[in-house]
Amino acid sequence: MSYVELPPPPELAAHVACLWISTGPATGPVLPDGCVDIVWRGADLVIAGPSTQAFGSATGNSEPRVGLRFRVGAAGAVIGQRASDLLNASPDVGDVWRRGDEITERVALADSPDAKLEILAEYVTKRVGDAAPIDLDVRRAALALSQPGTRLADIDGAVSERQLRRRFEIAVGYSPKTLARVLRLQRFLRLAGTGPQLAELAYLAGYADQSHLGRETIRLTGLSPKALLVAQFGPAGEPALNRLDAIRIG
Repeated sequence: MSYVELPPPPELAAHVACLWISTGPATGPVLPDGCVDIVWRGADLVIAGPSTQAFGSATGNSEPRVGLRFRVGAAGAVIGQRASDLLNASPDVGDVWRRGDEITERVALADSPDAKLEILAEYVTKRVGDAAPIDLDVRRAALALSQPGTRLADIDGAVSERQLRRRFEIAVGYSPKTLARVLRLQRFLRLAGTGPQLAELAYLAGYADQSHLGRETIRLTGLSPKALLVAQFGPAGEPALNRLDAIRIG
């Protein structure tokens, strides 16, 4: 399978992390990454909501798949409903958006992955123009939680923890604590290619110890840390929340 991420058009950069194209048979589960995507799966167009569990992907389908990935916390306003309504779900666009069947048909008829992405970007650009502003308190908290060891109580903000949790449900789809767990998993996957042994990877990613890492990967993916490494799962999600600049390796 080949997977390529592309930068979004400038007018979508505040809301969209990337566009992507995947070719070849899809294999293995899709792991939680904190994001919401609009995905053409080769036969249907769905909104892949925020997840707290691994989802299987169809195998043997060589039809190219394309997607538009929202930044963490930006999807709810553009889609037009609470992100928590999409938790662990992938409804058809036609079931969520008025005239969604029309956009699905246009994407289906487009003759190349690039053309399909252009249609998705065009439609999302129109929705961004009518969307509520991004919740900056949620974005600020998400960026802080992407760093190892950050606790919600450590985050400076103008709103209470209770208010922030409620706003996370709307913008992200689940609580700040759950997002921190998902981002820590993605941090582990990004660190996996840097060389340290499993115990050190656990420490660097922000887990209490190797046992904590094992419990969390099972809960979020159904796989052990070693199984994730053997299968060579790479990191996914929003690159800005998966950076390793603040982590000293070696």
